[in-house]
Amino acid sequence: KGAFFGALVGDALCLGSHYEYDAAKIFKACGNRPLDKFMSPGEMMGGHTHGIGWGERNYHPGKTAGGTTDYGDYNILVLEHLAAISDPPRALSVAAMIPHWMNRLENGWGSWICTMTQETYAQVKRGTPIEHLGGISNAMAIRHVAAHAYYETEEELVDAARKTMFTHKDIHALGGGEFFARVTHRVMNDATPLDAIKSVALLMGGFFEQKTAQAIAKCTEEADPSSALSKEPFSDDLALTSMARLWDIGRSEPIKVGKASPTEGTLPGAIYFIIKYANQEDGLKQALQANTMVGGDNASRSIAIGMVLGAYKGVHAIPSAWKETLDQWDYCENLLNQLPLLKHREKKGERGQVHLIVRPETT
Repeated sequence: KGAFFGALVGDALCLGSHYEYDAAKIFKACGNRPLDKFMSPGEMMGGHTHGIGWGERNYHPGKTAGGTTDYGDYNILVLEHLAAISDPPRALSVAAMIPHWMNRLENGWGSWICTMTQETYAQVKRGTPIEHLGGISNAMAIRHVAAHAYYETEEELVDAARKTMFTHKDIHALGGGEFFARVTHRVMNDATPLDAIKSVALLMGGFFEQKTAQAIAKCTEEADPSSALSKEPFSDDLALTSMARLWDIGRSEPIKVGKASPTEGTLPGAIYFIIKYANQEDGLKQALQANTMVGGDNASRSIAIGMVLGAYKGVHAIPSAWKETLDQWDYCENLLNQLPLLKHREKKGERGQVHLIVRPETT
């Protein structure tokens, strides 16, 4: 529950500033202090955010304060599907999930519909085979958080993480979901966030090991009082911007990929905030606030940050004011309680007594 609701409140906290790339503008809109309440899209910023490369608009026109972005919506969608197939437990099937996905998209979605979702929707309408669905986007989109209450083994969770990203084909995007699925599973099994991140980076190697090392080094630099970065008023903003390229696509200004949706920015950015705040007493709240204030695709990062630190700190680390004002807390909690691991845990009154092994299917 800590992982799921940590991700969801983190996402909801980003609704007001999602895709705004000007950290100073966000700071001013929040009253020159860290955001401590949910806001409507573009609230105190003219009702719009500046999605560089995609124009200035209200990206989530059907949402108000306490609602979620498309990242949160996807996690609720997957939760709904898992609850519907919870008795008996079974492997996640993309084919079985698509009818529910289509129905949700077609009936009052209310949030931004990303390019890959649009493309995949069109593919399904054309009859594209399941194994060929998705587009080439390197944007990380973690959607499987509820699966941590359904599947007990790490490989089952990796399977769920990848399948719920069926709209994407890019190896880095899919790998980003796998990375944080593994990290969260290890944290739930008593690893510290830093140890879990290091061990998963070593396991996955290559790009993921390099990005992890980059994030750890940047976090160390920002924490060093003698560094120039630590003295900057928007040090987190600069830290994330520096961890990926500036992408000039011929628009009004280059996209700061370190703060944008591609995994080359979202993965090290999420790691940076997890490591920076993991050992703080109020670390979950502080990490989610700090991530929100940076802007860009803060909602994508918030799912990873909230999932990992929520698993580490527990659901009681979430401020009561956020719990009380999140639109769908009770709705989601009722669904979570139907999932196998939470259902059996409540029935037995203890953890670790149920071992459900479900063989992954191909699709």
